[in-house]
Amino acid sequence: MQALKKINHFDDWMDYLKDWQKDIGISIPEAEKFLMTPIYDEKVSPEIEFGDFKGNAKWENATQIPTQNMRDALLALVFVQGDTEFASVEQQRRLLNNTPHIYDRYAAVRIMLEEIRHGLQMCHILVDKFGSSGKVEARKLLERRASEAFPEAKNPRLLGAFNEAVDNWLDFYTYTCFVDRDGKFQLQMLKTCGFAPLARSAGPMLREEAFHLGSGNDGLTRIIKAGKVPTPVIQRFFNKWISCALDLFGKDESSTAEWAYVWGFKARFDEEAQRKAGNNDPDRRELNHHNRMMYWHEVKDIVERLNSFVVPGQPKLFMPDFKFHRAIGRYANQPFSVTGEAMAQDAFEKYLPTVLPTPEDEAFLANLFKDPSWIMDKPLPADLWGYQKNIRQAVTK
Repeated sequence: MQALKKINHFDDWMDYLKDWQKDIGISIPEAEKFLMTPIYDEKVSPEIEFGDFKGNAKWENATQIPTQNMRDALLALVFVQGDTEFASVEQQRRLLNNTPHIYDRYAAVRIMLEEIRHGLQMCHILVDKFGSSGKVEARKLLERRASEAFPEAKNPRLLGAFNEAVDNWLDFYTYTCFVDRDGKFQLQMLKTCGFAPLARSAGPMLREEAFHLGSGNDGLTRIIKAGKVPTPVIQRFFNKWISCALDLFGKDESSTAEWAYVWGFKARFDEEAQRKAGNNDPDRRELNHHNRMMYWHEVKDIVERLNSFVVPGQPKLFMPDFKFHRAIGRYANQPFSVTGEAMAQDAFEKYLPTVLPTPEDEAFLANLFKDPSWIMDKPLPADLWGYQKNIRQAVTK
């Protein structure tokens, strides 16, 4: 890694972003057609919409936030969001070396570029709104590495799912369907943030995120319709990524989530609907569980829809149990099967490799992927990068 540079202005950080791209070994010629800039939506409420500061004017700079512990919590919230964006690019970068169809390269490239832009967005907030400490943290975001993608790295990404490897295209489309869907939930919870720059960032990021999780849903549909990948193999990838995504909502009975709500930083996923229904006083200790359960039911509906495309003779797909393979929350590190049965620890350790992706699965897929008919082809959109015009028309840079 190149020597660290001091960041005085955002242009300095942009130079460091170029160094990061070289360091992780990713080259995307299509980036020349992409709007790589912070984008802020001005169409947000000027007042804090929930929590103990509800009705006050939203804060524009970190210096306006009343206490140091509030400022520290907000900086950490921005940092974690940025960390996930850069991590996903590190996880997925090798896929561009072997794409099944031109459309799949388009989808992967667009997703990676948008994830870089989302990371850039968070770093712009850090550099522009948090003074010297924000500049230091913006630089640190590009020093971490997704550990499975970079085994030699000593500074892993903060959240477990973003250190996992994304080694093949089934990995990719399962990841984008389920992990990027968590991204939608997190951004929706920030859309009403009392810190105005973060609230104004969420709308444009959500519009881009919709393509990511939509690509995952579409990719899995194309794989299942093709009928070449056995559903038991697909199921093992579902078990891996759905359980990882559930952990991304954080601990149950989380004081961090409670204070983020009290201070007006991070709402419930369905905050607006809850307020309209008169539910203005949530159980603040159970916010993560509330949001996680909404995610669970949304994903359950997706799995049921995907089953309508399973070819005759193949087993149906299913949701792994809520308690399976959890590393965070009430069921962390407890031995539950994919169908929810409690197991003895030694039996579970032997069982777990049979329900998660195996080296044999990887070898089978590598051989299968030599013929691109394993996934249905799809035509490219008529205007590959014109979608960004809609974002530029809807927001102020």
